[in-house]
Parts: sequence; C-alpha cells; structure tokens
Amino acid sequence: MTSSFPWLSLLLVLPLAGAIAMSFVPETSARWIALAATLANLCVALPLWWLFDPQTSQMQFTEHVAWITAPPIYYSLGLDGISLPLVLMTVGIMPLCVLASWNAITTRVRGFMAMVLVMETAMVGVFAALDFVLFYVFWEAMLIPMYLLIGVWGGTNRLYAAIKFFLYTLAGSMLLLVAIFVLYYYGGHTFDILALSQGTYPAQLQMWLFLAFFAAFAVKVPMFPFHTWLPDAHVEAPTAGSVILASVLLKMGTYGFLRFSLPMLPDASRLFTPIMVVLSIIAIIYGAYMALAQVDLKKLIAYSSVSHMGFVTLGLFVLNQQGIEGAVLQMVNHGITTGGLFLCVGIIYERTHSRLIADNVGLAAPMPQYATLLVIFALSSLGLPGTNSFVGEFLVLVGTFSWSKIAAAVASLGIILAATYLLWMVQRVVFGVPSPHHLPNLRDLNQRELVTLVPLVLLIFWIGFYPNPLVSRMHQSVTNTLASMSREKVAPTAHPSAGGTAPLLVDSDEQLEIQGESR
Repeated sequence: MTSSFPWLSLLLVLPLAGAIAMSFVPETSARWIALAATLANLCVALPLWWLFDPQTSQMQFTEHVAWITAPPIYYSLGLDGISLPLVLMTVGIMPLCVLASWNAITTRVRGFMAMVLVMETAMVGVFAALDFVLFYVFWEAMLIPMYLLIGVWGGTNRLYAAIKFFLYTLAGSMLLLVAIFVLYYYGGHTFDILALSQGTYPAQLQMWLFLAFFAAFAVKVPMFPFHTWLPDAHVEAPTAGSVILASVLLKMGTYGFLRFSLPMLPDASRLFTPIMVVLSIIAIIYGAYMALAQVDLKKLIAYSSVSHMGFVTLGLFVLNQQGIEGAVLQMVNHGITTGGLFLCVGIIYERTHSRLIADNVGLAAPMPQYATLLVIFALSSLGLPGTNSFVGEFLVLVGTFSWSKIAAAVASLGIILAATYLLWMVQRVVFGVPSPHHLPNLRDLNQRELVTLVPLVLLIFWIGFYPNPLVSRMHQSVTNTLASMSREKVAPTAHPSAGGTAPLLVDSDEQLEIQGESR
C-alpha cells in the first residue's frame, strides 16, 4: 500500500535535521532542540498506529524512489505488522533518553544530543528499509554514533567497551555485506527485500547464507556465546546509551533473523532450528545465572537481557505462530521493561554516584516513588501476570511446547531464575537496611524523572492487561512469514555463468517484478 504522505521519510528526516541543527545552537539550547526533535518524531509516528490496516500482510506506508540505476538500488521504505511496533518503540523511547540525559551529560552536550538523534534515524531506517543496500547503510550508520556515545561519554573503561562493541559488530557486518551481494547475484540482480524473500536458492547456498546472517545478527542480539561485549558496553555507557542498547539495538538482531533468515532461507532455518533452540536455552539459563552473581546493578540488568533475548530467539526458531508472535511481543516488552530498569539505575547513580547494590540499599524510605516504580519494572521483567512480559513469555513457551515439551520445560527455568535475581535485588535495594550516613538525604523523583518513567509503567500494564491491539497488528505479517517458509525454496542447481545474468529463481506459479515494481 503506497502512502500519499511520506510518513517514514519524515521519521528519518526530523531527527537528522535536529542533529544538524546542533552545529548552529549554543550548548544551553541543545537539550531543548533534541527533545523537540524526538517529540516531533513521536507525534508523526503515533498516527501510523491507527492508520495501519491489521487485516493485510502487505507493506504499508511504502515509499519507492530510484536511488542508483546500476546496480538497481532504491530508496524503498515500508512497514508491516512486525516492523510497526518496533518503529513506534524506537521513536517512543528516544525522548525518554533525552530527558534521562538532561543533567547527567554536562560536557559536549551538543555532540551527545547529535549522536542520539543520528542513532534514531539509523534505527528507524533499519526497521523500515525494503532495499537490502539501504538496510545495510542504516545498519552501519548506527555503529559510529553508538561507539562515540560509549567511548566519549562513558565510564572509566569506556574506550575498551567501545572498541569491543565496535569490533564485534563490524566483524558480523562484513559477513552480512558478503551475503547481501551473494543474494543479489543469485536472486535476479535485485536488492529488493520482498523480491528476494520470494526467490529460491540452492540448498548449500542457503546454509552458507544462514551462517553469514547468523554472524551479523547473533552478535547484535547478542546470542550465547557472542554476548561478551554487552555487559561491558552497558556498564560503561551513559544511561541513554544503555537504554538505546537494550531497548532498540538488540532488537535489530532478532528483527534481522525474522525479516531475512526465516523467509529467505527457510530450509536452512529449519535445519539449524535445533542448534538455535539449544543456544537460546543456554542463553536463558546462563544469562540468569550470571545475573544472580552480579553486585553491579547495570551488569545484573545486562545479563538479564542476555536471558530475556534468549526467549526471543527461542520463539523465532520454534517456527510456529505462537512462538513468533510471542517473540515479536517480547522484543517490545523487553525494550519497555529493561529500558525502564536502566533509567532507574541512571536516576539513582546521579544521587549516590554508585551502581553497586551494596551502596544503594533501603531506598523505600527516602525515595518511595522511585522504589514503587523500580518494583513495577522488576515484576514486569520477571513476567508477573498482569504485566507485559508475562504475555510474551507465555506465547513463546506455548510455541516452544508445541515444538518440544522438554525444551519448554528447561526454558521455563529461566523464569524461576529471573524471579530469584530480581526479587533478591528488590529485597536489598528497596527493602534492605539503609546506610545511615547518606541514604536518608536522598531526594525522591522530580517531575522530569516521573515524566521519564511513568509512560513506560503505563505501557507495561496496558500490554499486560490488553495485548490484543498489538498482537492483532502483527498476526497477518507473522502468518505471511510462515506461509513464505512453507513454499519450496530449494533449487537443485543454480550456478550463474561467469559474466552472465543470474536468473531469479522463483516458484513456477509466481512472477516477480524486480525493477519498477508497483507498490
């Protein structure tokens, strides 16, 4: 469905314009410019929720403009029921990141806000791109600003964490680029994501392409054992950087699996399903056990992210409706809940200048509002019924149970362990015996901090009690993905001759228009 109004282009341009404006405004105005740009983007994005037609699986709000003639690369954007909630989550979380940085960032404020706004453009572009080259441009565009957010405005070991993040991500991205050009060669000389999703590819080629995609997306999730960059990045990043990492960046990896690996390489996806399920369950259990051992609040939440994202990849690779819908829902839930937890850590760090649990004990008395919201985020993270995470984890486990009862039972241990480390944290931080020398003097949340946290709490309970609006919008797109996987995608022979044109290998009953395709 082609849109007469360039909704998605506006979502890309507004934060980019705000970032450019940082070069011409004083430091004192940078925060307000960034807040205005992110709020304007949110106002543009919100109507898409009501304009979206949940009865169709087609891409909506599409824009399609020729960018480069040879090879044919298009400025092509669109949203379906999978990408819509991720885009809305992205534009919704960014104003909160600006508010969270209001007092925390005191040096090079213009540069910091510019990097945050560039990140917003890149992340929205990743979820909205319908051309593989355009997707890759946005995928790489977020690397430098995230590196700078950690490396310039981070903690004591910020350079180590930033370089580690950069190298891990870059290594995977190189293999992703190779895979894109291989698909172009074998897929009829097109970078159109929708067309490539309908093509057929040789069985052996699918295996290699899946491994290349895996290298890029597993690092971003991050899946076990490619997760080691995440705790360091979270600990050293400023609060806004941690929120962006947890709420949006990790979802780019799982989105890549769902948008590319499953529909384009269904036979390879089915072949690797047992391995992906095992790695996901290891991540669930390992991340939870590591969280149990942490004394730093940020590290505890970072390892909990490894565990929770294991549920997402588990839901994706059981390859059924409930599992995938639960995975998409859990992407959104994790962004809301874990983003809120990192915001809470940032708030208390501004007061005590410590992230250690031992230095932040017994906050219920001096900070009752803060303690209440922290408990809500923790209960959401452990999947308490009535909160958003319960719905996502329930759907993932139902889908996993259909695939393997044993896998579902083992994965369920992650929920028990999550309750253990989160309630242990709450018991000490909220209800522990405070240190008398400084905690009684702590001030409770101010209006800016309440405005930052309360919207996330409202979303937790809205999705927890009434998830249907979100699930119904993704249902047709998930169904379409599974239908695409059910088609025969293996071509027995497909070896383009040197210097010749690679044939687009499609099913006999489907014809694809590669160039100038009407949208």
